[in-house]
Amino acid sequence: MSLPVASESVDWFALATIPVFTAAIGWLINWSGVLMLFNPVRFHGVIIPGLSRVATLLPRKLQEVPGIMQGGIGWQGIVPARAAKMGSIAVDKAIAKLGTPAEFYQQLEPDQIAAHIVSMFEPEIPGIVGGVMRREHPNLWADLPERAKDAIYDRVRQQLPEIVRQITDEIGVHIDQLLDPKIMVIDHFEKNPALVNRIFRDVGQRELNLMVNFGFIFGFLLGIPVAAIDHFAHAGWLLPIMGVIVGWTTNLLGMSLIFEPVEEKKIGPFKLHGLFLRRQQEVADVYAGIIADDVVTLENIGDFLLNGPRGDRTRQMLEDAMGPAIDRASGPMRAAVRVAVGTREYDAIRRSVARESVGYTMTPFRDPEFSKRQSAKIETLIAQRTREMPSRDFVEMLRSAIKQDEWMLYAHGALMGFCGGLLHLAIFGVSGG
Repeated sequence: MSLPVASESVDWFALATIPVFTAAIGWLINWSGVLMLFNPVRFHGVIIPGLSRVATLLPRKLQEVPGIMQGGIGWQGIVPARAAKMGSIAVDKAIAKLGTPAEFYQQLEPDQIAAHIVSMFEPEIPGIVGGVMRREHPNLWADLPERAKDAIYDRVRQQLPEIVRQITDEIGVHIDQLLDPKIMVIDHFEKNPALVNRIFRDVGQRELNLMVNFGFIFGFLLGIPVAAIDHFAHAGWLLPIMGVIVGWTTNLLGMSLIFEPVEEKKIGPFKLHGLFLRRQQEVADVYAGIIADDVVTLENIGDFLLNGPRGDRTRQMLEDAMGPAIDRASGPMRAAVRVAVGTREYDAIRRSVARESVGYTMTPFRDPEFSKRQSAKIETLIAQRTREMPSRDFVEMLRSAIKQDEWMLYAHGALMGFCGGLLHLAIFGVSGG
């Protein structure tokens, strides 16, 4: 019985180019997939009238496409589109585990904050007190000798360190009611989606580069069985269909290479562990530096305390604490001053001084240089906490924010694989035998 002889019509060159094609497509899939993860930072596209109402009727997966639920057709990077979720996970997995807001506030050294407030507040005292008096009781203030005005300023300056220390202590006592770290971080991430990109890139850039390069290797290896199947099946439709499988699998393998397995596994002499997880100790310092320098800063805390959803409570608390300042400044003359200007007018002056002082007491919180100096302890704590994280929490800190959207990357890979198969078919035709 004679063995079958391969057809002389086989185009071996075309057949050999299949793994090369799938390798190039694999590299391109993962390279463009990384671009899709991060770009553009803001939504780019067109708004379709009525789409936002229709979008609620679409399948759940389509609703997850950036822009669809807002009535837009276009694209936004998956990572910046999920900035709020990234912020929520960052708090749940790392920041909140540092301790309560009160414990966290103590790490920012309230005594140093108080000293900085005093140093910045003192030069403003004449402007605040004088401005209020000129507005509330101009005649009395105009008739007051300069020496008397200077005496009032000096008394306020003398009382200032104790008053400010009481304010910073008061913030510490009520910080759990005034500060919600989760809302603060989520708001900050939503306003600064580029920062979320920076966290992913700075923390995982090495793994992202490997993912792109491995796309070439995976594509080439997957192309070998594709070439064999194409050779024996001799079907024109096969390459595009196999391209879909190769494209989907290439992205899937790339993501798995970075994040899985979560727990280290040994198979003989080999250790299997997600590439990202292998660098947990190194990544902890990078992540902590970004969070301490740009997210959980004294500046952001101060802004949240005054302008966040509980800002009214903060302002009222600060006004109540500053109220005694005018009483102490009046000293033994307080009763006489109250009689001279009237009780109602005196109380109005007292409230005005307290109200206008609130902004100055929070000025150090908005001082970037001072904020950066105070962030050192926070950075140390976050780095330590991140290093101690269980592997599963460490993975979720980044991957959970994009996991629900990974199907888009896989679908993008499948589409590119399909197009690659069509391209090869158009150039070389059917190469089977």
